[in-house]
Amino acid sequence: MKFYITTPIYYVNDIPHIGHAYTTVAADTVARYKRFRGFKVFFLTGTDEHGQKVQQAAEKRGVAPDRHADEFYIAFKGLWQKLNISNDDFIRTTEDRHKRVVQDVLQRLFEKGDIYKENYEGWYCLSDERFWMERDLKEGNCPDCNRKVEYIKEWNYFFRMSKYQNWLIQYIKDNPKFIMPESKCNEVLGFLEKPLGDLCISRPKERLSWGIPLPFDENYITYVWFDALVNYISAIGFGYNKDKFEEWWPADRHLIGKDILTTHSVYWSTMLMALELPLSKNIFAHGWWTVNGEKMSKSKGNFVNPNEIIDKYGVDQFRYFLLREVPFGLDGDFSRRVIVGRINSDLANNLGNLLSRVLNMVKRYFDSIVPPPSEIKDDDSLLIKKVEEIIEDIEPLMDSLSFSRVLTKIWGFIDETNRYVDHSAPWALAKSDVNRERLGTVIYNSAESLRIIGLLIYPFMPNTGREIWNQLGIKDRIENCNFEEAKKWGGIKSGVEIKIGKQLFPRVEEKMDTGGKS
Repeated sequence: MKFYITTPIYYVNDIPHIGHAYTTVAADTVARYKRFRGFKVFFLTGTDEHGQKVQQAAEKRGVAPDRHADEFYIAFKGLWQKLNISNDDFIRTTEDRHKRVVQDVLQRLFEKGDIYKENYEGWYCLSDERFWMERDLKEGNCPDCNRKVEYIKEWNYFFRMSKYQNWLIQYIKDNPKFIMPESKCNEVLGFLEKPLGDLCISRPKERLSWGIPLPFDENYITYVWFDALVNYISAIGFGYNKDKFEEWWPADRHLIGKDILTTHSVYWSTMLMALELPLSKNIFAHGWWTVNGEKMSKSKGNFVNPNEIIDKYGVDQFRYFLLREVPFGLDGDFSRRVIVGRINSDLANNLGNLLSRVLNMVKRYFDSIVPPPSEIKDDDSLLIKKVEEIIEDIEPLMDSLSFSRVLTKIWGFIDETNRYVDHSAPWALAKSDVNRERLGTVIYNSAESLRIIGLLIYPFMPNTGREIWNQLGIKDRIENCNFEEAKKWGGIKSGVEIKIGKQLFPRVEEKMDTGGKS
């Protein structure tokens, strides 16, 4: 079983923000979960380093574009390391392996007659690096970013995207899970109801020098989006490593932000059709993060820097917040008040407190050795049944990327375990030797619940999953476990010596005087 998942490659015109972190943490969670399920996973991310915006950002800083790209590539790669992202490859569009494939693709389509040269005039948005028809403009501005556009007239090369319009419409209708959520699928079909037109895939070198030259005309540079989308096949060997390419293509899942839905569902799909390659199995477009309902921007002072959030609150705390707070696919609103609330309530009070109280009872009543269970009573059976139900529910929820619902179910089991401990009252059982066996059963079941909780939260919060297993004295590495075996009740062996460690989630005491603004 194989599973190929990608994030977009991120534009290096500025430092990474919360939206970049969101997509990448989501993809990492899926990749980790799939590895758990026994899949051979290829997880790709990277940076998009060509184009006019990058060239201008470099000019503004007074550095060469390649130096600018190198510095911002390091910023993205450093953040992914900080976030414990388990990507198998990191593609840069300035790498030779990528540039060769882009030129190979261009040459193939040119020879096929799907690329042609024509005089063009129309409205151009620098921010999106995209041409627009007059009818597409909104009050004279770019319909995507609402910025001003400029009128340009020049010769350029075009990809015959319109040739594949009807084919794509039928494909989407025949494959309802190709674009998700459903609302985004409907959005793309609505877009395709209008004449599609052909895609301008070049820029004159005299206007833009930073990019990949067309192989059939050195006077032109490849349009950044045509260049960037090819990364999904250039990283896995298209045109130069047949075995690797055939092993991994088609991609099982492209995770993207909703602002690049059209480029992936229409541009990329028609490019693949023209190349006579299978389309990716799924494109999933998630929502945007806002701050107090407003789009993030440095000029507004509400830009959320993931590095600062991680340094202040912790990496797993940030990962949990991102995937728990908002159903994946919808827009979300960031505030420090909410993330602090999640840390103190869900993480410190619920999970952290459960681990602390159970381990301290193992230490106090059984000299730090996990006791064996004895007779199973109704309360024990209900606890075991609850975790079995949750494990059964998780797989379809993970397949639909319902991260928030998965975490809600896991935290429901954490609450159930806390109630089990409260109702069983081991502190009362410990007062009499007559109840020694029952005390051992309650403590064992509580420790076993924690083992399974650590297992289930590992894809979302890898450090926390590992730490729970370490403190329970489990010697196996959680990331290498056989999930089908590890999910079964009874995995923690009696006689194991616990190792009480650091507090999982210290409470955050923070005065909120900013109204939640970051």
